[in-house]
Amino acid sequence: MPYPEHAASAGTLPILRLGDTLVTGLLSELDDTTAMALADELTTRIVSDRARGVLLDISRVEIIDSFVARALMELSTMAQLLGARVIVAGMRPPVAITLVELGIELTGVETALNAEAGMAALGWRQTWEGDRPGPHSDGDGERVTEE
Repeated sequence: MPYPEHAASAGTLPILRLGDTLVTGLLSELDDTTAMALADELTTRIVSDRARGVLLDISRVEIIDSFVARALMELSTMAQLLGARVIVAGMRPPVAITLVELGIELTGVETALNAEAGMAALGWRQTWEGDRPGPHSDGDGERVTEE
């Protein structure tokens, strides 16, 4: 890894910085060690990178229990105390059903359908190739035709 300081100390969770937003994801199930490593690394990065937003993609998580739910709530609270807004994105329907069946509410956790919607909630917008300012645009993404 070229940037080892930008991965969780357990070596399993890369955290990317996009402007003032940190992006990471759970690659599988979350255990005690990984949860602690993620919380430690993410809070450190929020402060050092002056992040104002965090996107946590859980689209690969297939099973959730009360431990994982509690870890997500605590992580969200820690980030909020440090001034960052957290969006948990990509929750699968079976995970949502399990949370409801267990009576678990993710209090204080904002969610988004997918990573793109989560990034939009954090203020990012998708730019299409044709929308980029260039020699044939007016700088606002509008095409300019020469007459």
